[in-house]
Amino acid sequence: MPPGGLPPAADTLPLQVGMVLVCVALAGWVLAVWLLLRQPRVPTSPPDDYLTPVSPADLPVDPLPACAVVLDGLGAIVQVNEEAASQFGETVGAILRHPAARAALSAALRAPAPLPSVGSSGRGDLPPVCSTTFTLDVPVPRTLHLMLRRLPGGKGQDRRVLVVLTDRSEAQAADRMRMDFVAHASHELRTPLASLSGFIDALRGAAGENPAMRQQFLDIMSQQSERLKRLIDRLLYLSRVQAHEHQRPRDVVDVADLMAVVLGEVAPRFEEEGRTLKLEIEDDLLVRADEDEMVQVLLNLIENALRYGARSGDPLTITLSAKRAVTPDDRWPADGGIILGIEDNGCGMEAHHLPRLTERFYRAGAPTDGAGQGTGLGLSIVRHILDRHGGRLRIASAPGKGTTCLVWLPAASALQVASAIE
Repeated sequence: MPPGGLPPAADTLPLQVGMVLVCVALAGWVLAVWLLLRQPRVPTSPPDDYLTPVSPADLPVDPLPACAVVLDGLGAIVQVNEEAASQFGETVGAILRHPAARAALSAALRAPAPLPSVGSSGRGDLPPVCSTTFTLDVPVPRTLHLMLRRLPGGKGQDRRVLVVLTDRSEAQAADRMRMDFVAHASHELRTPLASLSGFIDALRGAAGENPAMRQQFLDIMSQQSERLKRLIDRLLYLSRVQAHEHQRPRDVVDVADLMAVVLGEVAPRFEEEGRTLKLEIEDDLLVRADEDEMVQVLLNLIENALRYGARSGDPLTITLSAKRAVTPDDRWPADGGIILGIEDNGCGMEAHHLPRLTERFYRAGAPTDGAGQGTGLGLSIVRHILDRHGGRLRIASAPGKGTTCLVWLPAASALQVASAIE
C-alpha cells in the first residue's frame, strides 16, 4: 500500500459508479425522447384549409349516379352534373335559393373540420353532412331532400360545397296514397258493417215481432252484405293485379274474340228499354294481353257508363269500338297500336273530376240508373291493368255531352304472333 493513500481498487471504484449512473441517465432521456416522438401530434384547432385545395375542374361529379351540384362560398352554382340537369333542369337555381337550402348551406360552410384521429394519415376526416327536406310548390309541388358537405380547401368565396339532391315527391305521394287507402277502405268497410249491426240489434227487439218490418230489414241487410262482398272481392282483385303488375303479358289476343266475350257478359244489361249497345270493330286486330284482365277492363268501363251515364227519361246508347291508331296523336306513343273505345251519350261529368277518376274509392257522383253505390275501385283496377300491359287510358267528358273512354294498347308484332302460334 502506498504511504498515506488508498489501495488502487479503492481509487477507481467511485469513478466506475459515476460512469454507470451517467449512462443510465442518458439511456432514460433517449427512451423518453423516442417515446415522445412516436406520439401523434394533435393540434388544438384544425386549420381552415385542412386539406389540399381542390379546383372545380378536379371534381368528377358527372359520373356520380346522383343529382350533384357544386356551390361556392356565396351559394353560386359552380358545377351541375348531367343527372341533375336532366332531372331538374332550370329549377336547380330555384331549389338552391329556397330558405331551407340556404340555411343548410350556411351550416355546411360553418362546420369545422374534425380533428385527425390516432393512427390516421394526418389528412383529417371530412366535415359532417348537413341535410334538409322541404317542399316547392312552383311549378308543381315537389318534395326535395338535400345533403351538403364542404369540400377540402379554400377560404371565403373560394370554398366549395357538394350538394346531392333527391326528389322524394313520388315516395311521399305513395305514402299519402297508402294512408288514404287505409282510411277510405276502413270507411267503406265500416259503413255496411254498421248497417248490419244496427239492423241485427233492431231485429232482436220489437221489430223482430213484426213480419213486414222484419222482411224489410232482412232485405236491406242482404243488400249491405252483397255490397260488402263486392268491396272485398274488388280489393282482393286489385291486390292480385298489383302483385304481378311488373310482368308483361305474353299471350296474343284477337280483339274480335275479346269483344265476343265482353258482349256475352253485358248483353243482358241492354235488354232493358232505353239502352242500346253499338259495335264498331275492325278486323285482324291483335294485341299482346291477358284476355281475362282486358275483359275486366272493358266490363268496368261499360259498368260505369251504365251506372253513371243514364239521364232520366232519355235513352242511353253505348258504343263499343276497336280500331287501329293510324292518325298521329300526341296522346299515344308514335309506334301505332290498338284503340278500344267505350262512348256514351249520357249526362257526362264536370272537368274537375277527370284527373281523379282512377283514384281508389273516388266517385264522380251518385248512380243514375237506380243501382246501388259502386265500390269506387273499378277505374283504379283499370289503371293498374293497363300499366301492366303498357297501355294508356284517356277519359273525356262534359256535362250533357256524354263520356268517352279510350284505351290504347300496343299491337302484337309479327314475331310475337309467330311465337304465340308455335
